[in-house]
Amino acid sequence: MPRDLVLGNGKVLVNFDQDGIIRDFYFPHVGSENHLNGHPMRIGVMVEEGLYWVDTYWDREIGYKKDTLVSDITLTREEIGLRIKIEAAVHYNKNIYLKKISVENLKATQREVKLYFSHDLRIYGSDIGDTVLYAPQLKGIMHYKGRRYFLMTGRCQGEALHNYSTGIKDFQGAKGTWKDAEDGELSGNPIAQGSVDSTISFKLDLAAQSSEVVHYWIAVGKNHGEIASLNDYVLERGVEKLIKETGHYWYSWVNKREYNFSGYSQSWQDLFKRSLLTVRTQIDHWGAILAANDTDILEYNRDHYSYMWPRDGALVAYYLDQAGYHQLTERFFDFCKAKLTDDGYLLHKYNPDGSLGSSWHPWVEDGQRQLPIQEDETALPIYALGNYYRQSENLEFIQEVYEPLVKKAADFMVEYRDPELKLPQPSHDLWEERHGILTFTSATVYGALQEAANFAELFGEEEEAAKYSRAAEEIKAGILEYLYDEELGRFVRMINVEDDGTIVADKTIESSLFGVYYFGVLPADDFRVINTMKQIEKRLWVKTEVGGVARYEDDYYFQVTGDIEKVPGNPWVICTLWLADWYIEIAKTEDELKKAQKLIDWVIDSTYSDNLLPEQLHPYKGTSLSVAPLTWSHATFAGIVLKYKQKLAEIRSYNQVVS
Repeated sequence: MPRDLVLGNGKVLVNFDQDGIIRDFYFPHVGSENHLNGHPMRIGVMVEEGLYWVDTYWDREIGYKKDTLVSDITLTREEIGLRIKIEAAVHYNKNIYLKKISVENLKATQREVKLYFSHDLRIYGSDIGDTVLYAPQLKGIMHYKGRRYFLMTGRCQGEALHNYSTGIKDFQGAKGTWKDAEDGELSGNPIAQGSVDSTISFKLDLAAQSSEVVHYWIAVGKNHGEIASLNDYVLERGVEKLIKETGHYWYSWVNKREYNFSGYSQSWQDLFKRSLLTVRTQIDHWGAILAANDTDILEYNRDHYSYMWPRDGALVAYYLDQAGYHQLTERFFDFCKAKLTDDGYLLHKYNPDGSLGSSWHPWVEDGQRQLPIQEDETALPIYALGNYYRQSENLEFIQEVYEPLVKKAADFMVEYRDPELKLPQPSHDLWEERHGILTFTSATVYGALQEAANFAELFGEEEEAAKYSRAAEEIKAGILEYLYDEELGRFVRMINVEDDGTIVADKTIESSLFGVYYFGVLPADDFRVINTMKQIEKRLWVKTEVGGVARYEDDYYFQVTGDIEKVPGNPWVICTLWLADWYIEIAKTEDELKKAQKLIDWVIDSTYSDNLLPEQLHPYKGTSLSVAPLTWSHATFAGIVLKYKQKLAEIRSYNQVVS
């Protein structure tokens, strides 16, 4: 299921599987549309022994060039005497996928080698009505449908394609043109329509123990003129130069701030930078921050994670602002501003183009109308915006979003409260599984209203500032009165009010209860927070060799075992990092920081491929479960590392003053 490499530029996103094969190809939005839907773009190699597809028995090393979004893939097959090295990139500014393939002959004899590339597209996510043809003026294969055009071509030893084939696939028994390659020849069929695919080949003459290079590219556009222009650009500049430029761009992007990692493990620095780069690939050019784009999840849910959840997006934006990437987060806040309803709330989730995403939140319950929202998703963009301003000091941008986003959402949050409890009215929880008055949601609304009050003061609106601040304090009082259980010595997950006024508490222990201190309701060292966090650590820590913190007790999502005493749920990266965050918050000495350090090291040990992070792990195997990479996991790691570094610097500075 995991995607082992992700390459993108905000408009094109390309995902590779563990074999180094492309499985997802998104354009013109990150997360939409997927023109492969998980089907492979195969690479094959023919030598005298036969045809070998690279998704079979090759020794492989899959990773990135350091601090870039350029692949570093090596495929070796000793018994046929070949080694293939692949550098691939999505150009940082143009909609072109670029690939340099070095084919090395390990034998002491001259050989002829053919390299095959197959293209199993489903344009717009469907294989109905596609056309594929050989375009002689472009010396390549063109797939198109509607306003989506793809040109696949390349050069080898100064020559264009050696051969090509177009044809029908997955219809009336036809398997596709990749099967046509297995006899060493392609038919040269010039055009096909319907459910179609294509295969192209290049021929290399390899001297003994030498190597040759194939340059391959896919130009992507909305019409023939666009791909023709991009093709000319590649021919003029050259694939190697464009890959090199792209590598330099991303190296500069991720190193734009100089972070002193001296004294830290190299693994901290490596995962920190890889996390920032990975997050960047999951952000659409127009502002949507996508949760994940691993389409293998379709096998389990018949839906995907390629949506913009305002909650995930806001928390990712929070950490990006900590790292200094304000231009990216401004687009996200503009996205939220545009999507806020007239009544002042954000809905469940959105597609990258801003249209409403799929949802399972009902608009009625027991015949009564209810808002199909998770109110934390309205609160968190406002909370994150407060952090944006403190980090960027960009008052002009705040002025642009204050009236249409901040005030509108804050007024909704003030009004959308239980008249007796003063807490937010029931909504869906952050895990999208239950409905009630939630501790986490209440804490986010408290934090958001405090930020709204700060913004109102900034613009001299004293009445609004007082209104937002008063509502926030009333919510805080309600949290302490109704959501803290004296007998348990901790906060509860949520409450519901019965028709007769009886309050019924859901006392399940929840990792998200960290929000009570995180959003400022109580300080991290308040005894109620300490008791809650200690119980989270004790009861939600996975008691296997894998370890890590589960979301909550008896978590059913991808559940591996019902033994909740040992495995309360699968370990999640973000939940483990929330515990690390709390240990950083309360630490007063370097020794006290070591607990957070161990949790950060746990996350580093939980990576797969070249420093990618999943949503959750198998509690016994430690392998990735659900989607991977997960944007939220990577952003949270980067933010926690920055917080740890800041706290360590504060402790050392204090010690110097005292001494």
